Amino acid sequence: MDRLDHLEHLDKHLVEELAQVARETVRDELREQSRKQRRTAMLYAASGAAALYAGGAVALAVGLALAIGLPGWAAALITAALLGVAAYLLRGAAHPKRGHPSAPGHVVGGTAPAGPPSGLGLPYPPMPHHDPGPELNPDVPDHRA
Repeated sequence: MDRLDHLEHLDKHLVEELAQVARETVRDELREQSRKQRRTAMLYAASGAAALYAGGAVALAVGLALAIGLPGWAAALITAALLGVAAYLLRGAAHPKRGHPSAPGHVVGGTAPAGPPSGLGLPYPPMPHHDPGPELNPDVPDHRA
């Protein structure tokens, strides 16, 4: 019995050691991935800041070019209107056109589910595509057999 107790202790020790190695490996892997993602995020942020300054410079150039033939306030107003139109068009490009929520067949938030959450059967009873014919009266016997 002592021998089995000793083996059981070794098994527990081995499991704890393997779990520790797995945790360290996962931790190191996550640390490396987060380091790469931080670097990528910083590069995207720097790119966005540079693009913002470039856009400001272009807006200033457009305003100064318009100010050659117009008063300063009119040039600034036209430049602001152009930037507003550009912002509206970019927003429209970012959000594709969607149907009206009350449109038939439109599901808010995506597509209709393939089935109910329970996974049992169809979400709705199937609709017949043809005329089912005259209604059957339960009181009148059917002689089609």
